[in-house]
Amino acid sequence: MVRWQLLDTGILTAAENITLDSILLEARAKGDIPNTVRFMQFSPSAVLIGYHQTVEQEVRLEFCRKQGIDINRRITGGGAIYFDSSQLGWELIASKADIGYRLDKVTELVCEAVIRGLKTLGVNANFRPRNDIEVNGRKISGTGGIFEDNAVLFQGTLLVNFDVESMIRALRIPTEKLADKELASARQRVTCLQEELGFVPSLDIIKQALQAGFEEVLGIRFERMELPEKLQQVLDYRSPEFASREWIEETREPHDIRQTLRATNKAKGGLIRASLVVDTKRMALKQALITGDFFVSPSRTIFDLEAILKDIPIIEVIQKIEWFFEHNQPQMSGLQGADFVACVSSALQRMEYPSLGIPLEEANYLFTVNGSIRDILKQPSVLLLPYCAKLVGCEYRYQEGCSRCGGCSIGKAYELAEQRGLRPITIQNYEHLRTTLQECRTDGVSSYIGCCCKAFFAKRQGIFRNAGVPGVLIDIENSTCYDLDKEGEALVGRFENQTHLRLGLLERVMSYADTDTLQSEFT
Repeated sequence: MVRWQLLDTGILTAAENITLDSILLEARAKGDIPNTVRFMQFSPSAVLIGYHQTVEQEVRLEFCRKQGIDINRRITGGGAIYFDSSQLGWELIASKADIGYRLDKVTELVCEAVIRGLKTLGVNANFRPRNDIEVNGRKISGTGGIFEDNAVLFQGTLLVNFDVESMIRALRIPTEKLADKELASARQRVTCLQEELGFVPSLDIIKQALQAGFEEVLGIRFERMELPEKLQQVLDYRSPEFASREWIEETREPHDIRQTLRATNKAKGGLIRASLVVDTKRMALKQALITGDFFVSPSRTIFDLEAILKDIPIIEVIQKIEWFFEHNQPQMSGLQGADFVACVSSALQRMEYPSLGIPLEEANYLFTVNGSIRDILKQPSVLLLPYCAKLVGCEYRYQEGCSRCGGCSIGKAYELAEQRGLRPITIQNYEHLRTTLQECRTDGVSSYIGCCCKAFFAKRQGIFRNAGVPGVLIDIENSTCYDLDKEGEALVGRFENQTHLRLGLLERVMSYADTDTLQSEFT
């Protein structure tokens, strides 16, 4: 029977745990340690962002500071997680020859080991692609991994007695991910051992169950051992590196926000965000930052991609990206190079917006589907408006129409639509949006203009794309249902808060769609 090492490092800080991830992976790649499974815990509680994410986009910094919650960056990809002292972390560090050369296959194998362990505890868990373990559709363990040379580190969390409220407040919940599960809120997405069993087993019993699962599925036997003194010294020496701002904030927002073009692409394998700093005079890309909750290996792949996109002509950008993925062939879970191309292309299309009278500062408030903005604005005939922009007490809040009382931005939008021959439609709920888009397609609508929040568009890109009707959507202002964790109410048309349309931008977009303007631009 093959022997592996079982290492239980107990309770450590976030920086110490991340440091151990790095040095154990490096040590296995060099052959300095045998294949290993490690159990870990965190104190104080910590938010751990994925390797390719940014702190500003994923973490509610003020809440974390007030609550004394650590913030750190994992060496693995994926989304941000909240790790409190009740959770148990586990990870496998092994050679590729022993565990596998494809990340998706490693994911399935290791998750099966954890599932076997959970079943011995009486929890009927299952694998949910691409990298979750669930119980009746609710996540109980998230996982992720990374390859380095000839070694792999694959890790996950097990929710034991989870503080969902703190998670929601600590993380900027990635609402784009929720569409895949069709759940009303983050509270409904997760479960834990306490909830499934009605009690919390001791940590020793949980660890024994997981150990048995690993041994059964991998065909191994464990030998317990302590962290070698040499690695303890490396841990002490390198922990400050992983506690530093340079490590935690490594992927940052561009400094010159005014020249930054942004886009998101919700692909099968995760959410991709592109932030491009451009020099409009030289028509050059100065800097690219590509982030998201995806898994790519080796971990330096995205940084290498960003490096070749620095200070190059705009016309070379897409060709460079295509060459990069074809030449390097990185391992990606559920992604293709074309997904990154699509995201960057969407951002670059905003370069033409100033010629439409829309400054770059406002370009990121516009989202296009199924066509370029110029084509979309040739002949729009419908204006889609969200009911949440009407006054909360308005008699038309939950029905079509507007009294033009001047109490909200909807009245002015109706006015603008009628002046330009567009049919205004107030979208009442998610199903109404779906049927309206289908009717637009059936009726032969050439294109539409609409208003919705950025989070809704990022999350629901699929419904707009699949309708096949070209459209441009304008971001709205004020606290949306996503900011307030009220998505469930919004989807059924019962969100009790008022948002505001960007009327100035809407008027500029609609002005460009005027017949006279279109004639001069397109003939």
